[in-house]
Amino acid sequence: MYYKDRVRNQGILERKPVIKLTNKSIEFHLELLSNGWEIGEILKNYPQLTKENVIAVGEYLTITYTSRGK
Repeated sequence: MYYKDRVRNQGILERKPVIKLTNKSIEFHLELLSNGWEIGEILKNYPQLTKENVIAVGEYLTITYTSRGK
């Protein structure tokens, strides 16, 4: 699991969850992915991010979404 090491629940962006050591929110990543961006495109356009960061976003969203239904 990458997300525990890479996601801060209360980040610097209006208290939204962010990827540590970046100024990119989980919401930012989700918008890119939902608009059809592939991981390679994200990494090319945002070199401060890593593949593990993008995977962590998916893990975080999965854990957050599934835990709300319990």
